[in-house]
Amino acid sequence: MGCGGTDDVSQRSPATPPAAHAVGSRSSAGASSLAPGRDTPVIHRLLIANRAEIAVRIARTARRLGIETVAVYSEADRDALHVDAADRGVALGGPSPADSYLRAEALIEAAARTACDSVHPGYGFLAENADFARQVIEAGLVWVGPTPHQIALLGDKLAAKRAAIESGVPTSAAVEIGPDGQRPVDVEVRYPALVKAAAGGGGRGMRVIRRSEDLDEAIAAARREALTTFGDGTVFIEPFVQRGRHVEVQIIGDRHGTIIHLGERECSIQRRNQKLIEEAPSPGIDDETRCALHAGALALARHVRYENAGTVEFIVGDDGAIQFLEVNTRLQVEHPVTEATTGLDLVELQLRVAAGDPLGLTQDDVIVRGHAIEARVVAEDPATGWLPSAGLVHRFAVPDTVRVDTGVREGSIVPPDYDSLLAKMIAHSPTRRAAAARLASALGATELHGPATNLTMLVATLREQSFLDGATFTSYLDEHADVLDPTDDEWQVHVLAVVLDAERRRRADDEQWGFAPSGWRNLRTQPQRVVWRRVGHGEPISVDYEIGKGDRAITMRVDGIEHEVSRRHGADGSVAVEVDGVRSVVRLHHAGGVVWTNGQGVQHCFEPVDRFGDHQSDAASSGPVAPLPGTIATVEVAKGDHVEAGATLVVLEAMKMEHRITAAIDAVVAEVLVAPGERVDAGEVLVRFEEVDDR
Repeated sequence: MGCGGTDDVSQRSPATPPAAHAVGSRSSAGASSLAPGRDTPVIHRLLIANRAEIAVRIARTARRLGIETVAVYSEADRDALHVDAADRGVALGGPSPADSYLRAEALIEAAARTACDSVHPGYGFLAENADFARQVIEAGLVWVGPTPHQIALLGDKLAAKRAAIESGVPTSAAVEIGPDGQRPVDVEVRYPALVKAAAGGGGRGMRVIRRSEDLDEAIAAARREALTTFGDGTVFIEPFVQRGRHVEVQIIGDRHGTIIHLGERECSIQRRNQKLIEEAPSPGIDDETRCALHAGALALARHVRYENAGTVEFIVGDDGAIQFLEVNTRLQVEHPVTEATTGLDLVELQLRVAAGDPLGLTQDDVIVRGHAIEARVVAEDPATGWLPSAGLVHRFAVPDTVRVDTGVREGSIVPPDYDSLLAKMIAHSPTRRAAAARLASALGATELHGPATNLTMLVATLREQSFLDGATFTSYLDEHADVLDPTDDEWQVHVLAVVLDAERRRRADDEQWGFAPSGWRNLRTQPQRVVWRRVGHGEPISVDYEIGKGDRAITMRVDGIEHEVSRRHGADGSVAVEVDGVRSVVRLHHAGGVVWTNGQGVQHCFEPVDRFGDHQSDAASSGPVAPLPGTIATVEVAKGDHVEAGATLVVLEAMKMEHRITAAIDAVVAEVLVAPGERVDAGEVLVRFEEVDDR
C-alpha cells in the first residue's frame, strides 16, 4: 500500500483487490483444517477465551470458515449473547474477572474438556499474557497470536520501548516504578506526565498527572487497576503529550518471514485515555508522516520477527514529531475500520497464520479504499463525568445502514464487573465526511434503553465542525466539552409527547371518567399540571395542559412557555406531535418506571415526579451512596474524621475502572459501612455522616 492522501476513494489502485483466501484443506465432514500440509497444526475447534462483542465477532468468522467454537462464561455472563453465538459453552466461575476470565488453568481445562485444538484470546484479560500463551502451547493447543517470547518482549511496555530504540524508532524516556510502588528519588518527573501499566493497554491502569502532589496517589491507583485488569501491577511514568494525535499502524506477519502493514488508524477522541472514536486512515497527517509511521512499525516488527496481528502505536505531536508509545500484541477493539478500508478479515488472517499458513499477501496487495469511522457505544454517562451504568437492556434497535459489533441484545444484563463497551458501530464511505454523516445518522436512530450511554455525545461529536475539519487531537474532549452534554430543543417536544401519551393512557384506564377533559371537575376546567424529570439532568420540568372535548384544542405550557399542540397516536407506540405548526414523530417505550423517547436523532429518558413531594434529597446530609454496583477498592476515611466537600471518602471499582466517591458537604464521619474488597449494590449507603442540628 502506498502513502497517498487521506480522503481519496483509494490510496492505491492495482487492477484487482486481493480476494478473501479460500479455506485450506477440508476434512470429509467439511470442517476447515486451516493447514497447508501434514506437519502443520490444524484448527477444527476453537476456544474463544473472552467475552462480549469480541467473542461474538471471532465466532462469526470461525463459523464462516467451518470451525466449531467454544465460548466461556462467568456467572454474570451465563445468558450472554457470546455464549449463544458459539457451538458450546463452558462455565468458568464467579462474576469477577479474577474468578473467571483471568483463570488461565480454567481456560485450558475448558479447552481440554471440549476437545478444542486452539485458543483465541481476543483482547484484554489474558490476551497479552505471555505465561498464558506458553501454557496454551504446552498443553498442545494452537495459540492464535504472537509467540510467547514476542508477547513478553512487546506486551511489556518497558521492554517494547527498549526494542523500539534498538529498531531506530523515536521513543520517549520512561521511569519504572518498583514493585513496592516507589519511584527512584534521583529521577526528575516533568509534568504533565502519564502513569501507565506495563502489562496491558486499553486505557486501563493509566493516570494523567499535572502536579507532583498527585503523583503518589496516581501510582497507587494505577497499580491497583492494572493488577485487577491484567494481573500485573507494574507501572511506569512517561511524558504526556498534551495536544497530539494517537495514530497506530496495523501489522501482521506469518511464520515464513512475511510482515506487512495494513495502514494506520487514528484514535485521538478519548476519555480517560480510552478510545471512543477511531478511524482509518488518519485525517490529520501528511504523506511524509504517514510513510514514516508505516516504516517505523515495520522496522520494529521485523526486528522481533513478529508473527500474527499486532498494532504499533504512536503519538504524533502538533509539530509532526513522532513518538513511539507501545505495541499491542493482539487484535485491537478498533480493527473493524481496517477491515472496512482494506476488505480483509483480520480474524481469518490470524487463524491462518496461527495454523502455519503463509499470509498470502504482499504489501502491494493491500489497498485502502475510502474512509471508515468507528464509534464505541459505552454504558457511561458523559454528562456526569463518565459515570458507568449497569443493568437491564430493555430495548436495543439499530439501523442496518452500518456495521454493528455487539455483545448485548434486548434482555441482556450489563454487569458491573467488566468493561462498559456495549457496541461498536462502523460506517464506511468514499469520503470522511460521508462516513461521519452516515454514522451520526445511524447513532441518532439507535434505540438503546436501559443503562446510560454516550449515544448523544457521539452524534454531537461526529457533527461538530472541528471534528469534520480533522482537528482531532487527544485534547479534543477537553477543548470541546459542549459535546459531552449537548443542548437540544427536541427534549421539549419529547416531554410533550410523554405527557400526551400519559393522558391517553389515563383515559384508557379510567372506564368511568376517561371521556372527560383533562383536569375536569364540576366547575370551570382548570389546567392540569404534571411534573417530569429528564433522568440524569436533575431539574424537574413542569407542564400545564388543557385538552378539550374530542382533543380538538390542546394548550400546553412547558416551564411557563405556552404552545399550541395537536397529536396523533400511532399503532407502534409513537406520537406525532405538532407544536406551533411544526410536526415531529416521537417513539415511546415504557420500561422500569421511566419513559424512553426517540426521535429527531436524539434519545431521552423521563421519569414522573411527585409535584407535592419534597424533591430535596437527603443523601448529601446522611452520606453518599454507591452510584452503581461494584467492589470497594479503598476506604479513605474513618469514624470521627472531619471531611470537607469534595474530599474522597471511598474508591469504588466498577467496570474495570476506579471511581472516587466524594463528600457533597462539609461533615463529620459517623460510621464507615464498607470495607475494602466488599461488593456493594447501587444505592447502598457507604459512609454515614453525623446528623446536623439546624436549631
